[in-house]
Amino acid sequence: MDLRKKILIVDDDADFTESLSAFLEAKGFHTLKARDGGEGLKIARLQRPDLIIMDVVMNERTEGFFTVQQLRRVPELQATPIFVLSSIYSTHPEFQISPDSGWLAHDEFLSKPPDMNDLLGRIRRHLAPKEATA
Repeated sequence: MDLRKKILIVDDDADFTESLSAFLEAKGFHTLKARDGGEGLKIARLQRPDLIIMDVVMNERTEGFFTVQQLRRVPELQATPIFVLSSIYSTHPEFQISPDSGWLAHDEFLSKPPDMNDLLGRIRRHLAPKEATA
């Protein structure tokens, strides 16, 4: 039985997905991969990952945003940390919604390409065991 934490990467850029997957696997995580939001939603429901990394612009310009909303509607996935990892602000400067505005139920919003050490630190913080409250 594989006891490593599972991270689902949802991104249509195969090269980016493979490099991120290799990095995370080398750091001790098990990765799952999806090429679009629909596939990501199916895998998340079946595999129940410990964390999800979601691109925004895939088949549709804001596909990732809608997928995050759909994921949050699945009771078993509501507490799963979701990182939005996107280059939307550099590729679509007309897109003016702040990632910190609270309108999207994500846990982290990072620009592509990410600082891998920063990303790893954030992942580890979100997956660290929560201290029991007395």
